[in-house]
Amino acid sequence: MKKSRTIGWVLVLIALGGAGYLGWDRYQTSEAAKKAQQTAAARPHAIPVTIAPVEKVDFPVYLTGLGTVQGFNTVQVRSRVDGQIDKIAFQEGQLVKAGDLLAEIDPRPYQATLDQAKAKKEQDEANLANANLDLQRYTKLGEFATRQQLDTQRSTVAQLTAQIAADDAAIKNAQTQFDYTQIKAPISGVVGLRQVDVGNIVNAATQTGIVSIAQVEPIAVIFTAPEEQLPYISEGQKVSPLKVIAITTDGKKVLAEGKLAVINNQVDTTSGTIRLKAVFDNKDHVLWPGQSVSTRLLVKTLKDAIVVPDDAVQHSTNGLYAYTVGKDNKAELHKVKVSYSVDGRSVVDEGLTPGEQVITGGQFKVQPGSLVTTAVASSDAAANKVRPE
Repeated sequence: MKKSRTIGWVLVLIALGGAGYLGWDRYQTSEAAKKAQQTAAARPHAIPVTIAPVEKVDFPVYLTGLGTVQGFNTVQVRSRVDGQIDKIAFQEGQLVKAGDLLAEIDPRPYQATLDQAKAKKEQDEANLANANLDLQRYTKLGEFATRQQLDTQRSTVAQLTAQIAADDAAIKNAQTQFDYTQIKAPISGVVGLRQVDVGNIVNAATQTGIVSIAQVEPIAVIFTAPEEQLPYISEGQKVSPLKVIAITTDGKKVLAEGKLAVINNQVDTTSGTIRLKAVFDNKDHVLWPGQSVSTRLLVKTLKDAIVVPDDAVQHSTNGLYAYTVGKDNKAELHKVKVSYSVDGRSVVDEGLTPGEQVITGGQFKVQPGSLVTTAVASSDAAANKVRPE
């Protein structure tokens, strides 16, 4: 009995010792966790941001605007004689060349007039031949012919000669009127919708035309620029024709590149703009008369300009500023001056140097000296923007 009691007390003591050890171990673990949490809380939290490099590149300065495409030449084809349309020789929307037949007017009345003029000339030529023979006879008679008879015959020959000249003019006029019965394209271009059908009567006095033709090779774009840019445009145009780029109005696709051809002779005082005309070869017909396009006029190119993304430049009551990331991953504030901003990129005149890393995203959480964790800015947004260099 004594031995069994002893064994029981030993087991109780062992159990109490094990429970005490487990409690002590848990206490130590809990204290270590608390210290780790306090250390983590005391450590500054890194702010995630995106960065991009400050670049030194040649920067093209464009003036953007809206323009309207116009045919380089546009002609409203009308009839120059009266008559009935016998034939339409074109398809609407067809590309025609200068001299191509467009329509025919009933030529029979004009053919009759032409034949009549030719017959009249033949008649007068016969009369002139006879008058010349009489003049030769009077001349050979010498003193047997009176002076009055000789002078009268010479006058008759001169009158008939003049009449033949008038006949020639009448024939040319009749031939011209006859030729006008065939209506031909005065320029090369694209024909529009026809305005008359076969069987209609047309005349030269009415304003209604047969069809319009717009020249699309080359083609023109009319657009405007602010009047304060006029000195720079004129200066650049004197060196060489400035490049103009036509883009879809949504800004997603470059349509064509051309040259500035004309600067209008006066400024629009109501809007403070100057009208400009650019010419494009348009070999692939991507530009169409009446189409609205966005325009970009290359005024100049800045050499070795310091360029950053627009997102890096922030606004405050004290002016413009940008954050850079130092070697210790801490944000540094720089006051900057920006001269140009085109296609999502800004030219910085003061405040940044090439090679620095500017923060382009996440700045709203950043303060000077904040610890940051960086990721390179995605180029997807830049890729979606049109940058015609």
